Amino acid sequence: MENSADITATPVSNIMVVDDDVTFCRVLSNAFSRRGFEVCTVHDPADIIAVAELYVPDAVVLDLRMPGVSGLEMINPLRNINPDIRILVLTGYASIATAIEAIKLGAVYYLTKPADADEIIARFHENDGNSAAPVKNECLSARRVEWEHISKVLMECNGNISAAARSLGMHRRSLQRKMNKHPVRR
Repeated sequence: MENSADITATPVSNIMVVDDDVTFCRVLSNAFSRRGFEVCTVHDPADIIAVAELYVPDAVVLDLRMPGVSGLEMINPLRNINPDIRILVLTGYASIATAIEAIKLGAVYYLTKPADADEIIARFHENDGNSAAPVKNECLSARRVEWEHISKVLMECNGNISAAARSLGMHRRSLQRKMNKHPVRR
């Protein structure tokens, strides 16, 4: 398969899309299929490992936030099935803390929604980082800094809302309300 991206990475011919949003999965799956990839989709987090064992994908588009499970928790089990798997974490709830954790756990890339199929495919084929990537000189807003701090504390507490709330000195319900909102822009 010819792509404009660097093809030095492990070739990708079949992709598993994991997201609890059925419509999003269908749209992304159709876009990959039109580009010549075999695609399977998983909507229920409980089925991720069973489907991956049967399908043995070359690449996975993995949603970060799903009911009952974090996409981060699925990276190692997926890599156990196929050590060469290319995992891209895709999320509408991006934070620096989860991006770092995803990469440390073995994801090859971390993108925020919306992302198109061509951008995802390009990231699957990258082996190295881009040292020429532009560095922005923008300061984060106070609301974004708060979101990042909450995300970091929540990661340190292994996703335990009660422990994170205690650590942050706030009520558990207040923290849940903040986490259910989309992250603020810069």
